[in-house]
Amino acid sequence: MSIAEIQRLPLSEKLQIMEAIWDDLRARAEELPVPDWHKNLLDARQTAVAEGREKVLDWDDVKRSLRPPRP
Repeated sequence: MSIAEIQRLPLSEKLQIMEAIWDDLRARAEELPVPDWHKNLLDARQTAVAEGREKVLDWDDVKRSLRPPRP
């Protein structure tokens, strides 16, 4: 399927395709190599949290903090 064909699809079909792609990517994630710089960054962040220099934020709390208050 070409990009042009995808662009002509209804939104509902595009969403179904996206979900199928994400499901496939999630199922095959182990096949993707993780670069050393990425591992090092994650290790550093994990250490910072363990040492109390950083804290983990709940994603729902972050989203709420980004939304403007309702009138």
